[in-house]
Order: sequence, then C-alpha cells, then structure tokens
Amino acid sequence: MDQLPAALERAGNEESWAVADAISRVLENSEELHSWRRHLLSACMKGLVAMWSSSKDENKQEVEKFMLLRLEELLCIVEEVDPDDWYSLVKTGLKYRYRDEAFLKVLNVAIQLLYKKESS
Repeated sequence: MDQLPAALERAGNEESWAVADAISRVLENSEELHSWRRHLLSACMKGLVAMWSSSKDENKQEVEKFMLLRLEELLCIVEEVDPDDWYSLVKTGLKYRYRDEAFLKVLNVAIQLLYKKESS
C-alpha cells in the first residue's frame, strides 16, 4: 500500500487507480483516509508533470484526460496541496498544455479551491 502512490506517478494507468480506489473504500471512515488521499493527489500531480515533460505530443490524450479528472476530483476532496507539487504542476502544465482546454479547466478549478480561503 505504501508503494502504490509511487507506482501511480510512473504508470498513470486506470488499473493502478482502480486499486487505489479500492484502498480508499477500505479506508473509508478511518483516520488514515485523508492522508491516503493526499498521497494520491501528490502522485496524480507528479504523474501529470512526468507525462507532460516526457511526451510533448498528443498520443496520451485519454490517459491525460483521466488523470486530469482524477486531479480535479482529489482537489475537491483534499482542498490542499504540497507547494512544490503545485508549483511543478502549474509550471509544467502551462509550458506544455497552455492551449489545452481540459488542463485550463482543471487549473481554474484548482485555483478557485486553493485560493478561496485567502480571498475570504
């Protein structure tokens, strides 16, 4: 279980995320769930950064869409990110995906979620 987030960073495939979802269901109503979801959020962000950095072409669109949806879902639940992960995601995403509607939508949602407390 401890090694799964690292595997998710590299793989980015739906099967690994299915295992992560199963673990999340098992941890439901436990004290470890929030920490687990933070690990998943970090893995998702790192996976996207790695994907964008290694392949500038559009051949992994479906995996990227899946990861962006997963990122949005986790952000809505966790509502906090590691500053280094956030910096890498924004920097790399804007460098490689600044015209991608799906990325920009998730970025907008993330900004609204993460900075709503500061503007209140």
